[in-house]
Order: sequence, then structure tokens, then C-alpha cells
Amino acid sequence: MTPAVPLALLGLVDSAFSGFRAYAGRDARIRKRRAAVRAALRGLAVGAVLLAAPALAAVLVLLTASDRARTRHALAVGGFGYLLPLCVFAAVVLLSLAAYFVLPFRAGTFAVVVGLGPLTLLRPLAVGAACLGAVLNGGGWCALLVGAVAGAAVLCVEPLAHRRWYRDAQ
Repeated sequence: MTPAVPLALLGLVDSAFSGFRAYAGRDARIRKRRAAVRAALRGLAVGAVLLAAPALAAVLVLLTASDRARTRHALAVGGFGYLLPLCVFAAVVLLSLAAYFVLPFRAGTFAVVVGLGPLTLLRPLAVGAACLGAVLNGGGWCALLVGAVAGAAVLCVEPLAHRRWYRDAQ
């Protein structure tokens, strides 16, 4: 089993949230569901393009490897090590979102302020922990390279979406 599919899905979901964050706070209308969905889809599109970079890096690592079977195994093992910290981070984010939707208005808003605000700022640390997990799990330099490229890709979605669609909206 390969961790590529769950990692790609996690990256695409993160990209959609990044697109929404690039848009958030830029529109004073009360009903802005359509604009929020459009922003999430824009983030998803940017993320889909950027996530081709780690896939290409993995293919290049495999093509240049002297022992492809061992390198494929190292990438898979490193991918699982990369996935574990990100799943923990995603679970905390989902818990904060669930609190927002389930709790009364004030408590839900408090959950977002206390949960999602700091978690957004901690995303680079989560990516760093994932890279460390890839190495510590036995992935070696090849898993670290692919993980670093993937981390850079998902961290660039929000700034790119902001620059492309929302820079002038201030």
C-alpha cells in the first residue's frame, strides 16, 4: 500500500482551505457562500497544479535511483512517516471545525479563534514535523526531498491565490 493517495487528498483538502483563507475577510456581504465556494475551488486548482511538483520529484528520484525497489520502499516508508504528523494535525483541525458547527454560536466562534487561528500559523511547523517523520521512519534523503517539495507546494497555495485573485480586494 502506498501513502501517495491519502497524502494527495490531504494536500488537496488543505489547498481548498488555503483558497478560502486567501479570500476570507475580503467581502463584507452577509451572503457570500458562492464566493467562498469559488475561493475554495480556486485554492483547489492551484493546489492541484502545485502538487504535481512532489509527484515529479518522486518520479525523478525513482528514475535516477540505482536500486529502484529499495528507493520505492524508502519513499513508501517515508510517506507513512510524513502522513502521521499531518493526520494528527488534520484531526485537531477537524475537531475545531466540528466544535464550530456543533456548539452554540459564541462557543463555536471561540473554538475557531482558539483552534483554527493558531493552527493556521502552525502549518509550517506541521510540515516540518512531517518531514522529520519521513526521515525518522526510515525514508532517508529521498523521502525528505519529496516531502519538502510537497510541503513547499501546499504552503504556497494561499499566497499564490491571494496574489492572483485577492490582492486588490483590500
